[in-house]
Amino acid sequence: MKKLISAVLIICSVLLLFGCASVKMASKEEDTALKKFEMPSEGKAGLYLYRNSFLGQALYKDLYVDSVFIGETANGVYFYLQILPGIHTISTESEFGENSVSFEAEEGKNYFAEQYVKAGVFVGGAGIEMVDESVGMQQVIDCELAEQQNPR
Repeated sequence: MKKLISAVLIICSVLLLFGCASVKMASKEEDTALKKFEMPSEGKAGLYLYRNSFLGQALYKDLYVDSVFIGETANGVYFYLQILPGIHTISTESEFGENSVSFEAEEGKNYFAEQYVKAGVFVGGAGIEMVDESVGMQQVIDCELAEQQNPR
């Protein structure tokens, strides 16, 4: 009986760490257009927020920009925002609070931030980091555009 319980717990843990999650997706046309990585509108900067990690595929993680809820992420999705130049903070939930990163956006540039899942005590946590444009573009190409929960 102990072996059966152990096996069930292991299977549930594996599904939690490596299973699939889904969020509401935007149209394929919008996804294709944003993957051209064109310059943002005049007076704005572009921000691509993506999650493309192996761990925690069954987990949804909240994502915020300047304390405004953008949406829940799942593996293989991204969000795109146009933001004003200046200092911005991107934050994500984690097991023991929020993790965040701040950056200064310049007009006419695109920025890329990766949300990643990391191991936790009870559930997986999440972190966020800014990445180089070439890395971010390649990662976004492998993702699909999620529909924002709170369009800006």
